[in-house]
Amino acid sequence: MITRIFPLFSICLIILFSVESVFSQTKKDYKIVSIAFYNVENLFDTENNPFTFDDDRTPEGDDVWTQEKYRDKLQKLSGVMAEIGAEITKQPPAILGICEVENRRVLEDLINEPKLKKYNYGIVHYDSPDRRGIDAALLYRKDVFRLENSVSHELLIYNSKEPDKRVYTRDQLVVSGEIDGEKLHFIVNHWPSRSGGEAASSYKREKAAALNKTILDSIFKQEPLAKVISMGDFNDDPVNKSFKEILKTEAEQNDLNLHQLYNPMENMLKKGMGTLAYRDGWNLFDQILVSGGLTGKDYSSFQFYKAGIFNKKYLITENGQYKGYPFRSYGYSGYQGGYSDHFPVYIYLIKKVSSNSLDARE
Repeated sequence: MITRIFPLFSICLIILFSVESVFSQTKKDYKIVSIAFYNVENLFDTENNPFTFDDDRTPEGDDVWTQEKYRDKLQKLSGVMAEIGAEITKQPPAILGICEVENRRVLEDLINEPKLKKYNYGIVHYDSPDRRGIDAALLYRKDVFRLENSVSHELLIYNSKEPDKRVYTRDQLVVSGEIDGEKLHFIVNHWPSRSGGEAASSYKREKAAALNKTILDSIFKQEPLAKVISMGDFNDDPVNKSFKEILKTEAEQNDLNLHQLYNPMENMLKKGMGTLAYRDGWNLFDQILVSGGLTGKDYSSFQFYKAGIFNKKYLITENGQYKGYPFRSYGYSGYQGGYSDHFPVYIYLIKKVSSNSLDARE
């Protein structure tokens, strides 16, 4: 049984208060932007789509997924999203990557919830060929981010034992635009699961990593000084081959070249932290990687400052067999009425602003 979540939660609070103390002294000199990612655990509408395997998520299905449950989940998720990063910025994330959403409709319902509606989020979403009908998407605050373009990259994988049989999975979403006049590129990922076992399925995530590397190389070829953030539920930990051998991620941000990737979640994993629990062990599948151009010390432009796991007490199961796990919507015993089986993750970007700025916050 997992019991270490609460000490880790306390450590996160101490770190957070330390960050807040720094910014309480310098908020007039810095602009602060939060970027987040959240696996929302099967955000489906209640209608049956005949072209996907969503039958369980209907009122007549095994999950008895009713309109009441759907609305309750929307309300809970929107409340979480409104709080991520708000301890520092006082507002929800400028950019929010999401996975496990069924379609654009559920995203529209989500951003129109009262806790998010006033922030005027825009949506970038493409339907992917995933068999279950779940997609990745990006939400952005229109008052902070100016969308320039987006594209969805198909991930082609074939079964290792049946080479002629395609494995249908999520695309990788690339979104480009400006925050405060600075160009940023975002890649939103939901890599293939570990279904069938970690080792037997690793080739799928290695293929996903190779596609991510191709996308990164293409961006850097066109813009050698590009600043890129790749985030998602990777279904791998920061120390797995997909990261360390294919993407060649680094655990430390010092002296990186512009095209290297810094993974702030790697050291979190080594400290025993995680975003999801399975069989009394933690994994840190939800990660945000930043390119070397965001790891400098010249804060005249946006730079990475801090990363964190948003694991507030209300997101944690309080009792029972899965005490300490993320408080999810559905468990092995059925409907739980929680939020998600993953914790969200986030980073802060900061930059210096002129001393006569009226508001140095996001």
